[in-house]
Amino acid sequence: MTTNSVRKKVKHHRTGKPYSSGGIQDEFQEVKEITYLAQANPLPMEPFLPAEVANGPRDIPVHNGDFTNPTKTGLQKDVWMAAFGVPAAQQAQKEQSIISVKAMDTPLSIHYEQEVRPCIDLIDSLRGFGVDKDLGLPAIAVIGDQSSGKSSVLEALSGVAFPRGSGIVTRCPLELKLKNVKKANVWKGKISYKDYSKNLSSAAEVEQEILKAQNSIAGQGVGISHELISLEVESTNVPDLTLIDLPGIARVAVGNQPQDIGEQIKRLINSFILQKETINLVVVPCNVDIATTEALKMAQEVDPSGDRTLGILTKPDLVDKGTEKNVVDIVQNLTVELAKGYMIVKCRDQNDINENISLVDAIANEKAFFEGHEHYGPLLEDGKAGISNLAVRLTKEIVNHIKKSLPQLRNEIETKLNQSLQSLKKYGIAAPTSYSEQITFLIEKINNFCSHIKSLTMGEEPQEKVDGERYITIVRNEFCDWNSFLNGRVSKFENHMQHIVPQYESSYRGRELPGFVNYSTFESFIKKEVSTLKDPAITKLKTITEITRDIFMVVAEQHFSAFSNLSKAAKVIIANMSHKQETEAEMLLRAQIKVESVVYCQDGLYNNSLFETKGNSSEPLAFGSIQELSDHLHAYYKIVSHRLANQIPMVIRCYILNEFADKLRIEMLQLIQDKDRINVYLMEDEDTQRKRDDLKFKIQRLRKAQKTLLEFG
Repeated sequence: MTTNSVRKKVKHHRTGKPYSSGGIQDEFQEVKEITYLAQANPLPMEPFLPAEVANGPRDIPVHNGDFTNPTKTGLQKDVWMAAFGVPAAQQAQKEQSIISVKAMDTPLSIHYEQEVRPCIDLIDSLRGFGVDKDLGLPAIAVIGDQSSGKSSVLEALSGVAFPRGSGIVTRCPLELKLKNVKKANVWKGKISYKDYSKNLSSAAEVEQEILKAQNSIAGQGVGISHELISLEVESTNVPDLTLIDLPGIARVAVGNQPQDIGEQIKRLINSFILQKETINLVVVPCNVDIATTEALKMAQEVDPSGDRTLGILTKPDLVDKGTEKNVVDIVQNLTVELAKGYMIVKCRDQNDINENISLVDAIANEKAFFEGHEHYGPLLEDGKAGISNLAVRLTKEIVNHIKKSLPQLRNEIETKLNQSLQSLKKYGIAAPTSYSEQITFLIEKINNFCSHIKSLTMGEEPQEKVDGERYITIVRNEFCDWNSFLNGRVSKFENHMQHIVPQYESSYRGRELPGFVNYSTFESFIKKEVSTLKDPAITKLKTITEITRDIFMVVAEQHFSAFSNLSKAAKVIIANMSHKQETEAEMLLRAQIKVESVVYCQDGLYNNSLFETKGNSSEPLAFGSIQELSDHLHAYYKIVSHRLANQIPMVIRCYILNEFADKLRIEMLQLIQDKDRINVYLMEDEDTQRKRDDLKFKIQRLRKAQKTLLEFG
């Protein structure tokens, strides 16, 4: 039997005319098919039922379905059976047959079971692990200005009543997890926030529980909070969908509201809609200028192309007569274009609530409204109008979005997991409590630290780098700068001699013939020039000492970050040791410069340098003595420069690299001798244990997420 034929049968019931008399078996087949329709399309089916059934007694909507309790089901069992002409004697025999007709036997339900539910359950599982604290997960965020009809849309989708009122009603983000169950007439709920969790047996409990949760999180009054409230609803009559409801946008503070309440709400909304994994569901009333809607403006700011924004128009019945064409243009994406377009719905308003119009009746009224409307009717036929079509569209959107996001999600989880494991290494394991274990633990910590220091000074450190560059590379560059400085001084010295030697020749030359060089004059020039190298050499020593001390401090922080007292003790030792080593190295440098003031060089070396200096050039005899003196000075100064280019770095390397690292180990191990301070050294900071535990929990949930994604395929 087709859907249309079932509707015809239902119409016969409504008019009171008899329908096919194919016997009890045919009648129950009709009931089965109606049951199939209700379960394949997880929305109330009252519009398709007989009038006496659809208008049967009720206290609350059919979404709380419980056929054992007529006050809960809203459709009494005897009314159902009588409506379809089933004798009471056969009721028990056929009831199980009706209930056992499940949507999983249909192609549509098989598609849901294989494609839709696994995707939504996957993201709900990841969110349940807490992975949304670490990275963005695919989600649908519902935003809108105050009084936009946002709550009404959620009510219609979920079948539960949400808090209503003037001003800011939604004061915390609300995660609404809807799960369709194939078993007939089921409704289960659960609300969770902070460390609180409560199972709900009736949709009537939801509104008060949400208000209670908001007061607990955001306080009594009008404040808002970023903390999430989670509401799970399992029902025969809801779609498979997860939505996040956000506070309505306020433009002006009212009453006791904070003056910046509007900005607070915008910051909260932006924290969700900025994430590229979020589909933004923007709810806009039909009777306002869409171009001035703050919610749509915010969505466009974070999603200019509209690729992840879907517009929902509400309150079409409030549009001024004659302006319906404008609304249709918006829905047809002709006014403010969005890549995902728009849909239009008509939900329960406050007047309907006051008149006790149930959610089920509201959906039936919506369908009748669109079917009978001159302008909006075609939109229903195109699948762009009605809560039923919206539910299907949202489910499709989120499933496609999830599938598209999975590769990136896997990569992000792997990256976050590796980062967390590296961070956990920094905190290490907690210190033991027994004295003997503490000694062993402390020795191991110190040895690891000192081994790291030694590997740095030897140029054998692992991948860990300081400021992106290896320590030994930094030191080598400083030594290269020293060599370049000396080479520059050789050139400057040569130029200087070209001016100073002729002056000296003119002022101090005695009776000697040209070509004879006064050795005392030569020595005087050399000693004076060498003495100018002392300060640059000491400056280079201090520079490398400072670099070494700072890097050693960084390594100490890396190894002892969890133990502030041990870290402080290590830094004190490093500071004292660096000063001591620098002082000893400076004394040797001063001695080295002093030694260079003694003019000496092996004959062979000096002759080679002199030969290179002279080259093949010759000067007129009248200037022979000047040229000769300049050549000797230049040749010897090059030798001095070459010696100091090696000797100064060797002194620095000996005292500031090698000895510093070796003596540091000895001094650090001396800490163990102070038995009374072992506990002090191994006392963790107040937040170290918390950070370590947080990282462990983070790693645990990321590993669960990684495993879940691998199993998902």
